[in-house]
Amino acid sequence: MIAQCQVDYSGRLDAHLPMAKRLLLVKADGSVSVHADDRAYKPLNWMSPPCTVTVQSPDETAAAELGVTEEWLVRAKDGDTLHIRIGEVFLDTAHELGIDPGLVKDGVEAHLQALLAERPAVFGDGWRVITREYMTPIGPVDLLLRDDKGVHVACEVKRRGEIDGVEQLTRYLDLLNRDPLLAPVRGVFAAQQIKPQARTLAHDRGIDTLLLDYDALRGMDDAEDRLF
Repeated sequence: MIAQCQVDYSGRLDAHLPMAKRLLLVKADGSVSVHADDRAYKPLNWMSPPCTVTVQSPDETAAAELGVTEEWLVRAKDGDTLHIRIGEVFLDTAHELGIDPGLVKDGVEAHLQALLAERPAVFGDGWRVITREYMTPIGPVDLLLRDDKGVHVACEVKRRGEIDGVEQLTRYLDLLNRDPLLAPVRGVFAAQQIKPQARTLAHDRGIDTLLLDYDALRGMDDAEDRLF
């Protein structure tokens, strides 16, 4: 929906967005987010699922002074609320997007994954690959391995390691560790470049990080040929 709206958030802190034209998204997972025409993908305010949305008629004051036509009261499980007062509506449409096929990796990431599957010794002596693209309910883990102690390890491979990749691997690990045939499962976040914030977050969550040398994996960087 694109509409004039006023938004008030109450919870761990209070926040207010005065009446202005904004984009409101209500997704199938139950999340609600409020967007302006800037800030890239990041919403001005949002409520993560699970939450409930109640649509109600405005009070007389809001209708008269702000031109409010309806109100949304979004309640989260922890008691936080998002109160959205809607005025003039410019677009109101609903579409079923269906099941998303997931992110398609670029050529470098796909090649990195294949090279690591062929060279599990990069992770350590005695490691072996169980399978590539191990499917979970929310998408495939790049590599599922066993370490030298027989413990399952999930590896997420990126060209550039950022916080989003760590969050993605964290979600995979949460699901994998619910499977009694796999648990315990630990994680390795492998990338050609790993941002300091991503490395800190990974280590805080007990996830190992591995810096990858693409040329060395391809056999194009021979240490004996180096001058220094």
